[in-house]
This record gives sequence, structure tokens and C-alpha cells, in this order.
Amino acid sequence: MRARLKKLGIDVTIATRDIGYELCCADPIPFDLEYTRDLGYCATQYLLSGGNAAMISIQAGNFVPVPFRELLDPETGRARIRMVDIRSTRYAIARRYIIRLRRDDFEDPLKLAKIAEKAGLSIDDFRKEFEYLIDTELPPIVFGVET
Repeated sequence: MRARLKKLGIDVTIATRDIGYELCCADPIPFDLEYTRDLGYCATQYLLSGGNAAMISIQAGNFVPVPFRELLDPETGRARIRMVDIRSTRYAIARRYIIRLRRDDFEDPLKLAKIAEKAGLSIDDFRKEFEYLIDTELPPIVFGVET
């Protein structure tokens, strides 16, 4: 990665860190604000009703306490990895808020020319260097409308 950035005239120091949400997250969207407010409310209600040692989660639209013992890997003592459903509409919407290269950037010749110019690359070189990033991009959100 450093070599690729150096070719672009960008000198960086890259350090490995074991952090979570704050590393991969874009600015909060309205859902994040409502979700965290509601988590706080439900956590407070859970504690006031006598609950403890749990994380409040949302499951199928309902807030559900998950005991810490279910979250931890007994061998490592660390939190188990929980996967995000990348095929959900909620994930697709949140991903669209993140500023990144997308398929439509490569399909619009004028936009692609501007981006390549800012990177100091020809369009062909830009494609060779970065087009792989859209290989796993999900298709656009399409809502069926009954007629």
C-alpha cells in the first residue's frame, strides 16, 4: 500500500491497530443518531428493571438485551466477531453515505476524467490502479412498485 501511495506522491506512515467501528465508519447518518438515542433509552430501562451484564441490540426492529457471556469467545475472552448482512437494504443505504469510488464514477467519462486528473493519472492508469475496488459493489437499490 505504501509503495502504491508513494507512486502517487503521497508519503504516509501506516500503523496496524486493533480498533473497530471508529476506523471504518463515515460520519453518522440520521439512523445512527436515532439508533444510539434509542439504545441509551432501552439500556436505561433494562437497568432500571433489574437487568445487568448485557449489551442492548436491535433484532428484527426490537431492542433485545444480549448477555455478555453470549458475546465473548470462551477461548480468547474477546468479543466474538458478528457479521453484518451486506445484502440488507439498511446496509446498502448506509454504504451509499460513505464517500468512496463507486461503479458510476467509472461509467461517467467526464467524472472519471476529473477523478483521474486529481490523482495525477491517465484514465487508463487510474482504471488499472483502482477499478478493482468496485468488483464487490452491490447493485443499486431497486424498490418494486405495484401498478
